[in-house]
Amino acid sequence: MGKSISHTGASLGYGWNEEKDAKVVYREHLAGDNPKELTQEFKLIQTQNHRCKKNTLSFVLSPTIEDGKELKEKELKEITERFIKEMKLKERQAIAFVHQDKSHRHIHLYVNRIGFDGKAYKDNYIGKRSQQAAEKVAQQMGLTTVREVQQEKLNEVKNVRQEIKQIHEKVITEMKPKDFDQYIRYMKQNDVKVVPSISKSNQLRGFRFEYKGQNLKGSEVHRSMSMGRIAERIGFDKNIAKKIAKENTVAMLGKTVGLLPNLVTTITKKAFRIAVKKTIGLGIEI
Repeated sequence: MGKSISHTGASLGYGWNEEKDAKVVYREHLAGDNPKELTQEFKLIQTQNHRCKKNTLSFVLSPTIEDGKELKEKELKEITERFIKEMKLKERQAIAFVHQDKSHRHIHLYVNRIGFDGKAYKDNYIGKRSQQAAEKVAQQMGLTTVREVQQEKLNEVKNVRQEIKQIHEKVITEMKPKDFDQYIRYMKQNDVKVVPSISKSNQLRGFRFEYKGQNLKGSEVHRSMSMGRIAERIGFDKNIAKKIAKENTVAMLGKTVGLLPNLVTTITKKAFRIAVKKTIGLGIEI
């Protein structure tokens, strides 16, 4: 993460936060021993350029939790040095602190945006450029990159989606729920928690599915798991469907919730279609 800031003193104070077990891992062209002294040194150079208001650059360099546990102070310094080189920020006042107050160790780097020549460092697309620079540094040092983490998460979600879909199909085809309560209960028996999404006006909008640390909307799991598609596949009893059609509500988890008109239509059509098939099967004229 990278951006230009105007609150230099406050940021340096945050960086040098003893409660976060902060430690200086990199220092360039600075002699101060506390945030106040460092801020004054920054300002001494910044007075050469009064037009630039956001005159300090702030970066956060975050190795993965696993990588961070293994990194020594020397390697944290190397990460910072390589990053500064990639960002073309050498020969500027800069200081970096490592925060170790949480399991996720990370570096806060502050660089004077104003150079010794009084010129301001161009900060256009600095957020994107800092991400690209951090990616290069991670590759150079054999660390896990952001893209690798993102891909791992995508793969994890993909697997979870597939498993939820498989459990859903098993529940629908083998356990044959007769209403939403049964569907929710059967899914829970298979370790999937189904959470109804209810609007402020007490209308059922859909289901969310919690499984293996993931929380997904039905449509995010699969297009066949939207509210309407699930209702289409549940074998609602004809009498229950009549009541739903009359009241536009359904009893679920001990509460009565409203239904949107299109969902009411889906449920009633499904129930009466099943009833007609059963009647024909018994050889009764209708």
